[in-house]
Amino acid sequence: MTNSNITVIAVGGSLIVPRLSDTDGIDVLFLRAFRKLLLVEIKKGRKFVLVAGGGKTARVYQSAARKAIHVTPDELDRIGVVSTKLNAALLTAFFGNEAHPEIINDSMAQQDLAKARKSSKKVFIASGGVPGRSTDYVSIKLAEVFGTKNVIIAGDTPFVFAKDPRKFPKAKPLPELTWIQYEKLVPKKWTPGLSSPVDPIATQLAKKLKLEVRLIRGTDMKNFQNAIEGKKFIGTVIR
Repeated sequence: MTNSNITVIAVGGSLIVPRLSDTDGIDVLFLRAFRKLLLVEIKKGRKFVLVAGGGKTARVYQSAARKAIHVTPDELDRIGVVSTKLNAALLTAFFGNEAHPEIINDSMAQQDLAKARKSSKKVFIASGGVPGRSTDYVSIKLAEVFGTKNVIIAGDTPFVFAKDPRKFPKAKPLPELTWIQYEKLVPKKWTPGLSSPVDPIATQLAKKLKLEVRLIRGTDMKNFQNAIEGKKFIGTVIR
């Protein structure tokens, strides 16, 4: 049985903290606009599971760690997980009483996740759980836990591209893809700090669950609303 009124949103760390070079690094304007949008949708009967990414925070700290004498992939992943917890705590503060008070993740005990599902709160905030995968995977897994097929991955790019648009500015945007087609565009294995629209481990789970994932640039609130409401939007659908 699916819960069509629940939407899982992977909130990219690049949206929450686009910079770490100055005191204005956290995008408070985005967070306020995002909160305002979801409160409108909550009044329409919707609930949300928001999975905070680590983004710039994770990558800056991982970069510093790599300058140590020795650092393992597991240690780098643990830095990433803690970064997502920090961003999740920030999201929880912004949603206040609307949010379930406990930050959740996919590796929690089943009874704790069951308790969260029964909560009357309208917003659930999640972070990374264990090393070895990104919050993309957490988003897909929590969609399964909460029984929903509605998953949005919001980041700083508007589409999945045929090539990395940072290296190839004229790369072709891909509005629609199957999971099999998408698999060919991303690395086969997870590495700490990997930047891809949906990581390889999450891709395998989404394909197994036959999920449709909508990928959008998260800064356009009207487009964001269209994606939430199942209307035509600018972005990529992977199914």
